[in-house]
Amino acid sequence: MEGMRQLLRGTLRRSLSAMRAEDRLAAAWPVACGRAMAERGAVVGFEDGVVLVAVTDMAWLRQMRSMSEQLEERNGADFRRGG
Repeated sequence: MEGMRQLLRGTLRRSLSAMRAEDRLAAAWPVACGRAMAERGAVVGFEDGVVLVAVTDMAWLRQMRSMSEQLEERNGADFRRGG
């Protein structure tokens, strides 16, 4: 089982390394924030270590803003609150 896990990790690492940073982040978005948030928000940019996310409505904007610190801690990225 561990051999298969290592094989999958290596394959995934090689696949992701060929992508731009923004595309890697978009691909990982559902894992980083959870399915519900990923369905209502999409990564639209990554500038100077800051993740830019477009959301479907104000309710989800508030939800994501309220969770920005948790997302940062869990994922090591900066989810700054936009205006």
